Amino acid sequence: MSTLERMRDWLRDHRLALDAAVAAGVLVSMVAGSFVDPHGSDGTTWSARTPDVLSLALMVLAAAALVFRRRAPMKVLAATVAVSLVELVTADPRAPVAMSAVVALYTVASATDRPTTWRVGLVTMTVLTAVAMLAGPLPWYAQDNLGVFAWTGMAAAGGDAVRSRRAFVHAIKERALRAERTREEEARRRVAEERLRIARDLHDVVAHHIALVNVQAGVAAHVMDKRPDQAKEALAHVREASRSALNELRATVGLLRQSGDPEAPTEPAPGLARLDELADTFRNAGLPVEVARSDSGTVLPAAADLVAYRVIQEALTNVRKHAGPGAKAEVSVVRVGPVVEVTVLDGGPGPGTVPGQDNGPDAAPAPGHGAEDGPRHGNGPGADTGARTGGGHGLLGMRERVTAIGGSCTAGPRYGGGFRVHAILPVKNRATALGEPV
Repeated sequence: MSTLERMRDWLRDHRLALDAAVAAGVLVSMVAGSFVDPHGSDGTTWSARTPDVLSLALMVLAAAALVFRRRAPMKVLAATVAVSLVELVTADPRAPVAMSAVVALYTVASATDRPTTWRVGLVTMTVLTAVAMLAGPLPWYAQDNLGVFAWTGMAAAGGDAVRSRRAFVHAIKERALRAERTREEEARRRVAEERLRIARDLHDVVAHHIALVNVQAGVAAHVMDKRPDQAKEALAHVREASRSALNELRATVGLLRQSGDPEAPTEPAPGLARLDELADTFRNAGLPVEVARSDSGTVLPAAADLVAYRVIQEALTNVRKHAGPGAKAEVSVVRVGPVVEVTVLDGGPGPGTVPGQDNGPDAAPAPGHGAEDGPRHGNGPGADTGARTGGGHGLLGMRERVTAIGGSCTAGPRYGGGFRVHAILPVKNRATALGEPV
């Protein structure tokens, strides 16, 4: 930032100082103008005359009033007009005290509306010009008298123009902000509508064909021993229904792909079976990771298995990015009754922690690590999943994934420092039979 920009910002924050500087400039101009003799033998010349004590006092009073022109523009205008009238009536030759009234009238015009500017401007112009023409020693048509009329008129017009420009710029900014908000709301509305349409289409496809598959599979199981021909026919219907479901699903999902999108991967989706491989990846990147598991023999549904892997992956990524140097991560996967609990802990102070400062449980979380979400509580499947309070989309994505399969996810700073991500995933999904062993 340049010196001029810094000075402009400082003056914007200290308006009284700016007004004081303007008042000082007006005072210097009025004092300098009082030495000018516009009626000398050779025209307008600098003369050795000096203003009298009353004129100097009036100039100082008028300049002092201008210091408060933004706080009380009408009162300052009334004060400067009164001082100018005293100068026009008593002084000979006159000092340019009316310059303060011109500045005050400009301030009133720039700070009020147009009708007020017209009324106040006309009254000010009329009073000052009339007193200058009637009370002075010069003819009413003298240049000094007409100058009072011209300068007050230009001050009112200039202030009104500045006010109009400010209002115009403000209206443009408001319109731009409103348009941006409207675009964002429209985009969110369209996304919501598209999600609803896709969900409805997928539901129609899956509900119809899977129901048909279920019925035909039940028929095949019932008649398999006694009537194998009918069982084969039912299985043929199952095959046809499943093929139709796959085709319709492929067509629906294909609508979401753009022409330039890469082909979908054909490798299996990752799961907890690849947890050690994931931990080795982070160890090779310099993050010590300890893994503890007590879920042997547990087979998670494919969706829950993928979600567990993604939660651990995102949590370790956040540790690597935000926990700071020397951080360590602990991953645990534990089977507790009908759920599997996935926990990722770290003791990293975060990149914003300064050695020697308070980093205890009451300290603010480091930027980007824990600042995204406050502490959450509750470990049951119905626990509050929290709400995103800022930062990136990683923690929000975790919660959405976990909630989508009927689980819960909490994330927040640990007591004593560090961060904790805890996800509870159901071992059985909605499609699993109640009595089916896992």
